[in-house]
Amino acid sequence: MKSHLIAPSVLAADFTRLADDIDMVNRSEADWFHLDVMDGRFVPNITFGFLVIEAIAKLAKKPLDVHLMIEQPEKYIESFRKAGADVITVHYEACPHLHRTLHQIKETGAKAGIALNPHTPVSVLEDVLEITDLVCIMSVNPGFGGQKFIYQSLLKTRKLREMIDSINAPTMIEIDGGVGLQNAESLLQAGADVLVAGSSVFGAADPVATIAALKSFNAVFDYQNPA
Repeated sequence: MKSHLIAPSVLAADFTRLADDIDMVNRSEADWFHLDVMDGRFVPNITFGFLVIEAIAKLAKKPLDVHLMIEQPEKYIESFRKAGADVITVHYEACPHLHRTLHQIKETGAKAGIALNPHTPVSVLEDVLEITDLVCIMSVNPGFGGQKFIYQSLLKTRKLREMIDSINAPTMIEIDGGVGLQNAESLLQAGADVLVAGSSVFGAADPVATIAALKSFNAVFDYQNPA
């Protein structure tokens, strides 16, 4: 059984000391940096864009997992890849030509991800799952950090794991929103591969120890989890 990945969400970091927080993640057992890009249109919040991602990329020693909560993401795929994104995730709800957008991401050399809002069923991915590297199940409503976990997400994770395994795809399942020590084990048992943790990491008294604890959980069965 391969180890799951931990991706601390930089949105929850202290931006007055961002370099210190990036260094903390570099030193920790975390695997990725998770970066939420919001445009104030697809979601009711605005975060950061290319310049901040370029700055983080200069300091980060781990891959950048960039989650685009924006309208018309296809216009900016190449620019985010150039800024340093290693994984680029777009929302199903924002992509009328999803198949084309996934191929566009792959052509840049980045891994291609799809995010699903809480109300969107995993069944909509049936025709694109084989070409998708990662599916991000939003376990809160997108737009703001620090929200409570939506427990229906566990059922969605199990359903998605069954879909992925039924076609023997290498697709990873990422959970984003309200993830912490209280539900990490349940999510891994449901079939998750990547846990995005924001407030639970950056708000902890000892973030490095919290990341190590999240990393230490093991699922009780051997689900498919590509390197």
